[in-house]
Amino acid sequence: MTAPHPRYRRAIAIPAGMAMATALAFLPNTAASAAQAAEAPSVSADATSLSYVVNVRPGHGTSAYVKKAVTAAGGTIVTSYDQIGVIVVHSSNPDFARTIREVRGVQSAGATRTAPLPAQSTGDLGTPKVLSAAEVADAEAAEGKDPLESLQWDLPAIKADQAHEKSLGSREVTVAVLDTGVDDTHPDIAPNFDRAASVNCVSGKPDTTDGAWRPGASESPHGTHVAGEIAAAKNGVGMTGVAPGVKVSGIKVSNPDGFFYTEAVVCGFVWAAEHGVDVTNNSYYTDPWYFNCADDPDQKALVDAITRATRYAEKKGAVNVAAAGNENYDLAADEITDPVSPNDSTPGERVVDPSECLDIPTQLPGVVTVAATGAKGLKSSFSNYGRGVIDIAAPGGDSTAYQKPEPPATSGLILGTLPGGKWGYMAGTSMASPHVAGVAALIKSTHPYAPAALVKALLYAQADAVPCADPYDINGDGKVDAVCEGPKNRNGFYGWGMADALDAVTK
Repeated sequence: MTAPHPRYRRAIAIPAGMAMATALAFLPNTAASAAQAAEAPSVSADATSLSYVVNVRPGHGTSAYVKKAVTAAGGTIVTSYDQIGVIVVHSSNPDFARTIREVRGVQSAGATRTAPLPAQSTGDLGTPKVLSAAEVADAEAAEGKDPLESLQWDLPAIKADQAHEKSLGSREVTVAVLDTGVDDTHPDIAPNFDRAASVNCVSGKPDTTDGAWRPGASESPHGTHVAGEIAAAKNGVGMTGVAPGVKVSGIKVSNPDGFFYTEAVVCGFVWAAEHGVDVTNNSYYTDPWYFNCADDPDQKALVDAITRATRYAEKKGAVNVAAAGNENYDLAADEITDPVSPNDSTPGERVVDPSECLDIPTQLPGVVTVAATGAKGLKSSFSNYGRGVIDIAAPGGDSTAYQKPEPPATSGLILGTLPGGKWGYMAGTSMASPHVAGVAALIKSTHPYAPAALVKALLYAQADAVPCADPYDINGDGKVDAVCEGPKNRNGFYGWGMADALDAVTK
């Protein structure tokens, strides 16, 4: 099964009653959603403002010269991240980017979206399969286990259950979830929530209002699910996270319509860098372009801005972990057809070179790129792959028809926390990435003075090598669904191998 192309990436939502993972948590670009997007007003001289990033030399963003140039070009500065030289600007001048790129000292500049502010709504965001009250009540906890842990086949898949007998992780370690928001009132998240490292970055400027990091009532539960996978407390309630003793923070970077725009993502990484975060989890791609091509000046500027932000976060000590994507793409191929970009207006099919057109942040230098596996340890049917691109693999779930877990687990998907004190299943590389983020947090707990580079080196060295499945026919129809290349300890499906939580706390 090939997963549909998403608008708002990474998790596959399984509505109750569906047997197979066929819908993405963030609405795919179906003909209906494309038609809705086409109704968005075009950008013209009198249109609502667009948002831009203007990249200059670090330390020069707040200079009088730059401010004057932005104003002269018809822009208004929203905020400036002077430490990395990224300025967020709003402008209704359709020539703003072209004009400002000609200004001395401006290294790149581009629109972060193709639809006017605010972004156009594209409908339902999808829902996960929620555990019923009866399912929660019927769950029986084994000795020393949380009640729902028996449903979590993913924990033993990375030896997290064994790791927990040695260590739950350190309270001095924080993992930031850059996502749709985190419900910190959830009983499995509240004990480990780091309020000081949480924020709303949706506008591109930090909003520290209490609770601003939470998802709205109609917004996706994705970020809350991810947070629980990482650090759901081992407290006799619900489920258990990969690193249930560390802290987790919520950095909201997705707007109410489910778009992750560059200014919000930059804000998120800079916030994490300056608030003591040790690991960031990034289960999304930066809208509106699935791939950002260097030969397009707008897209180049987005890559430049987020690269500066991720490097700054790593320099400050954060390990940045990101999902590889759910399209069964070979990211090491010569060409990929991208039919979904730009996803906030009218998408059009284009052929791109993935070595020149990057999926950000997952393909940026230094970012840990994570592929997903199912309950049988094989690459998930939907997971992107590619030799030299995938760094590591972890459980992200798959259709139970393809990879069925051993009892007492009943679903091939991944259990996580949901807003309102609930739990439910989702699947995607969105779910694989937080498993790796949790293991990275356990490594940091074991080696508290290790810089980000060493944590990543240990993450890869401790991974359990997984050889290629040859041939890979995940649905058994006699046709090869993807081709794995490379040796068992560095191949296109699993990178260095399966993340290992036990090694993280013992080596």
